[in-house]
Amino acid sequence: MAELPHLGKHCAIDTCKQLDFLPFDCDGCGNTYCLQHKAKDDHQCDKHLLQTANAEYTGTKAFDCALDGCSNRELTPVPCEHCHLNFCLGHRHQHDHKCSELKTAPVPNAKTAEHVAQILGNKQTVAPKKPLRSVKSRQTAARVTLMKLKGQAGGDKGIPDTERVYFSIALPLASKLTPKALFFSKKWSVGRVVDYIADAAGLHNPNNTGAAKKLRLFVGDSGQLLPVDRSLEDVMTSDDFGVYNGSSVILDTVSDDVNVLPDLDKYHS
Repeated sequence: MAELPHLGKHCAIDTCKQLDFLPFDCDGCGNTYCLQHKAKDDHQCDKHLLQTANAEYTGTKAFDCALDGCSNRELTPVPCEHCHLNFCLGHRHQHDHKCSELKTAPVPNAKTAEHVAQILGNKQTVAPKKPLRSVKSRQTAARVTLMKLKGQAGGDKGIPDTERVYFSIALPLASKLTPKALFFSKKWSVGRVVDYIADAAGLHNPNNTGAAKKLRLFVGDSGQLLPVDRSLEDVMTSDDFGVYNGSSVILDTVSDDVNVLPDLDKYHS
């Protein structure tokens, strides 16, 4: 290149000094460099390094907590959705920063409090219900009872042994009669079973009259009403009732709106 010394410039890097016909002037330090060293990082530009080292971040450093006396800051805003002020994580809840939009329940006056106490005092205390026994335990209890009932139960002798269903029956409380053991045909409807129990126990049966209360049959364990139009076989094979051969049932006179018999302990005492 000696014949063209006036063309190009040498790279300012001491270890390079390459003659470049298309040199690059650095807008930082002002020196000239070859293609290989044109980038500021490649030639360790003094001005660029100085600016990078002393650069100051001008953006938002943190978000202050709006609660008086709190110096905590968060990297992200934590606004209250009620008063719309910004708080730290420790004071983000309404109660913690005494939010101006916090709604407090009105304090009842003395007469209201007295009235509420009187209402609660007049309510009858309802004893907690006993937990219903599991299906397996009820089936086991029914099998044990069935063995006892077969030796003492009365019923229609014309019912084949394969059709017989045995129940221990608690009779209406008003009758003051002791429980009765009877067997029925699984083909019978619940309504027919009710009529048979009433005849066998000598009870007044208002079911075929216009009386407001009727004799109904309930599950002994749960107090659930057995529908009069369904057969014993139907209710015994359904998971809805939990009735088995040897189960305890309850007969009593109730109004049409009673679907679950309350106070079962009275019938088993």
